[in-house]
Amino acid sequence: MTSQDNGAEVPQAKRGDPRVTAFGAIIRRTSLDELPQFINVLQGRMSVVGPRPHAIAHNEMYRKLIRRYMIRHKVKPGITGLAQVNGLRGETSSLDSMQMRIEYDLAYLRSWSLLLDLQIVLKTIFVVLRQQNAY
Repeated sequence: MTSQDNGAEVPQAKRGDPRVTAFGAIIRRTSLDELPQFINVLQGRMSVVGPRPHAIAHNEMYRKLIRRYMIRHKVKPGITGLAQVNGLRGETSSLDSMQMRIEYDLAYLRSWSLLLDLQIVLKTIFVVLRQQNAY
């Protein structure tokens, strides 16, 4: 994407977004843009599986609109998560889609297990190979 300072307003990337460069579209479509996040995992700032992080501006907005939104921050953010493997990967174009993402995040927190993490990682591979919702 091209660099842009929006201040408190941070628009999500969406299909056909003019900020996405040609090269950026390729690495996004193949999910190669996520590889640098593994550095954050090695540094202990992220987990492989967990709630996907949102922009600070989005946190401030959605915490006022969605009950229990901030509970998702009780664990480290992840490269992939339960919401992403259940069709909520990419832009959340409505309050309802963000609400559903948060419900999956909270369900993940309630039922965490190593087996669940392994299932999410395996399902992520299939979702990425099918290129669902990535642009």
